[in-house]
Amino acid sequence: QVQLVESGGGLVQPGGSLRLSCAASGTIYSIYDMGWYRQAPGKQRDLVARIGKSGDTNYGESVKGRFTISRDNAKNMVYLEMNSLKPEDTAVYFCNAQIQRYRYVRFNDYWGQGTQVTVSS
Repeated sequence: QVQLVESGGGLVQPGGSLRLSCAASGTIYSIYDMGWYRQAPGKQRDLVARIGKSGDTNYGESVKGRFTISRDNAKNMVYLEMNSLKPEDTAVYFCNAQIQRYRYVRFNDYWGQGTQVTVSS
């Protein structure tokens, strides 16, 4: 089995910062892309940021310049540093990873359970 567990969500005032973490555990041979998505009530799940195994990144337009994604390949972890938070950043944030469980098996997509981020005064 593979698990992705997020942490670090919470309530923050506008202009504040939060750092999300996601740990992948279980039977893992290799992890390719890792990323963060978010879903606000009544809206679709959207890309926040993704990072490749070599560190290449891409971001959703609304978070560019404010959020930074990083990863620690040795620990199978991905992080999201969120600065200058706005009320419109309020959503459930989900961790995603492309995980290859065994050497000769194709990777699959895995998702965490989500962590709530609320930006409000």
